[in-house]
Amino acid sequence: MSAPVLTELPTGLDDLSVWPASTARLPDGDLSVGGVSLADMADRFDTPTYVLDEDEVRARCRAYRATFPDTDVLYAAKAFLSRAMVRWIDEEGLGLDVCSAGELELAVLAGFPAERMVLHGNAKSPRDIETALRLGVGRIILDSPSEIARIAALVGSDGRQKVMVRVVPGVSAGGHEKIRTGTDGQKFGLSLTDGSAQHAVARVLGQPQLELSGLHCHIGSQITDVRPYLVAARRMVGLMARVKESHGVTFPELDMGGGHGVAYRPGETALDLTSLARRLSRELSSSCAAAGLPVPRLAIEPGRAIAAPAGVALYRVLAVKHTGSTVFVAVDGGMSDNPRPALYGARYAPRLIGRSATAEPVAATVVGRHCEAGDVLAADVLLPGDVRPGDLLAVPVSGAYQLSMASAYNLVGRPPVVAVHDGSARLLVRRETQEDFRRRDIGA
Repeated sequence: MSAPVLTELPTGLDDLSVWPASTARLPDGDLSVGGVSLADMADRFDTPTYVLDEDEVRARCRAYRATFPDTDVLYAAKAFLSRAMVRWIDEEGLGLDVCSAGELELAVLAGFPAERMVLHGNAKSPRDIETALRLGVGRIILDSPSEIARIAALVGSDGRQKVMVRVVPGVSAGGHEKIRTGTDGQKFGLSLTDGSAQHAVARVLGQPQLELSGLHCHIGSQITDVRPYLVAARRMVGLMARVKESHGVTFPELDMGGGHGVAYRPGETALDLTSLARRLSRELSSSCAAAGLPVPRLAIEPGRAIAAPAGVALYRVLAVKHTGSTVFVAVDGGMSDNPRPALYGARYAPRLIGRSATAEPVAATVVGRHCEAGDVLAADVLLPGDVRPGDLLAVPVSGAYQLSMASAYNLVGRPPVVAVHDGSARLLVRRETQEDFRRRDIGA
């Protein structure tokens, strides 16, 4: 059975709204990003390749600074981190949220001040904590009761480390159940409902080596609705009021985490940052006034919302297969460089580049090269009916949680990252090679 053919060009098929702002149409069906042809970059750097628009990253950092002028904006390094990314974040005046000694050390190596970082992690290793203390990280987010004594002991009698307690406020939000972190029953934080958060606060206040600067919460990822943040803020202020009543302590800081959702396909909803800033400020002001508290200094931790829309993934088609009514378009990457569709059911909008399409669009499923039936990059998307081996596909909104979560499955090797800016391209992270695998395998 042949694939269904669409007789009209569907609305949004040529929509560039989710692409970097610098994206421009070129002759023969190509696109440029940052003034550089995507097809030329595929030829120069081979495929798969990740393209990162430096100007888009910087513009999004500046938008956060402008929208949240009295807030500490901390870039979530887990979305994507490289030395160049660290430099851009630093130059744009953001702080950094790191989750391991590896992220912390890379950032310091790139010149980022440790005091402008916070360290996260539900299971911090001794190396994580020792590195954070040695380098002078600004805040350590306490995620479990056992960390309190461990960190205090490592600080020593003459030291003092600023910490925050991660609270689970009992708010369900996020694009998938695996990335909802604001409710009880998952691994992060200390529960508000069972009293463990308040108990942890009391324990920290009894440790002279620890300075409890405030509370932290992170309710989930890929959130596109402002309301869950307002509920969480109200509950966090409620806990702050109880701490003041019980211990006479007023916290100067409140970190509301990140999870700010973006549109991955035309027509999808992204979190309205202006609305979030306005309504969150109003909620904090009213809740603190009702509780008799001063409004704390706010911190937020966007990662995806800065990195994802700045990235484009480039793939080359290896095979096209018609199976029943389904057209499978197999490319030279897959779940080893983007596990998000397999993990979270993420949806993307790939586009043919490098040549003009003459055939009507058909529904197709873009799959990867790996030995898994779940290795699907984009299901039921529209591509030209004459898509063929050798064609190039570009996937926008690919800058976050793809290369940072990449693996060595099937020993394919992770793709490079190429930065574009003002008409030029430069390599940031080289391609992982078979020689890299051979060097790591030292057994006989």
